[in-house]
Amino acid sequence: MSQRIHLNPNIQRQQAPLGGGYTPDPISRSAPSPGVSDNELLGQVQKWSSKAEDVIEAYTQPIRPYVPAMARFLIVVTFLEDALRIVTQWGDQLWYLQKHRHFIWGFSHLFLFVNVVAMLAGSFGVIGKRYPDYSVFCLLGVVVAQGLGYGLLFDLSFFLRNLSVIGGLLMVLSDSLQNKKKLFAGLPSLSETDRRKYFQLAGRILLIFLFIGFIFQGNWSFARVLVSIVGLGACIMVAVGFKAKWSASFLVALLSIFNVFINNWWSVHAAHPQRDFLKYDFFQTLSIVGGLLLLVNIGPGGISVDEKKKVY
Repeated sequence: MSQRIHLNPNIQRQQAPLGGGYTPDPISRSAPSPGVSDNELLGQVQKWSSKAEDVIEAYTQPIRPYVPAMARFLIVVTFLEDALRIVTQWGDQLWYLQKHRHFIWGFSHLFLFVNVVAMLAGSFGVIGKRYPDYSVFCLLGVVVAQGLGYGLLFDLSFFLRNLSVIGGLLMVLSDSLQNKKKLFAGLPSLSETDRRKYFQLAGRILLIFLFIGFIFQGNWSFARVLVSIVGLGACIMVAVGFKAKWSASFLVALLSIFNVFINNWWSVHAAHPQRDFLKYDFFQTLSIVGGLLLLVNIGPGGISVDEKKKVY
């Protein structure tokens, strides 16, 4: 009995059994069509991201020595602006606290005075690296006190924005612990190293809440959906610490453009009530940009995908 002739020319002919007989057509066992495997695709993505990181490193090299100081200033700029606004609008602030928040006379004055002093002292402490731990906790206390005092603690926009501001302050705290480790390199510093890793993790996660608030607020459009999808992907990368420097740099550029075009308070008349709200949002966004810049400078920390890749 003659062997079966294969009709598929791409499949090699199999040798018949010695005893002859029917040989099944191996069409179902054919090799998969050539294409890009998952590993090759992942390798291409990693190669592309590595090139992007190299480009960022090359173009930011001249300004790299100034990034930490610039980041610290941007992180506290919202507190400096807030302190200036309270001083220049002292009467309006007192009227609001006494009329709407029912503060008694005298306590409202003390509340504003303590806030101004705490914001100025904490801001200059962060900028000058003087007592950074106390400065950061001082500014954290201001965030909580103002949320309670002005009744904004449960306002979603205020809550998400201030979570991101807190994230920037935690990055400052982590950076200060790194400097302490350098100063006392000969002494055991395991506890400080662990605290630094957890502060960096918390700071990374909190920094992205501003963008999450942006996604769920405002009117939807094609451009907004596109920016939201791309930005959310970068936020997830920052949170898990995967290509954190690259994704944080992307968010810095994206938030800076968004801030200039959306929170353009300078284009609103000085007497318009919306001007103060836009100015507040503008300087808060600058503070979050500062936190992301500090993340770019010091890295994502030990609890991150980037750090685990170095180990394995």
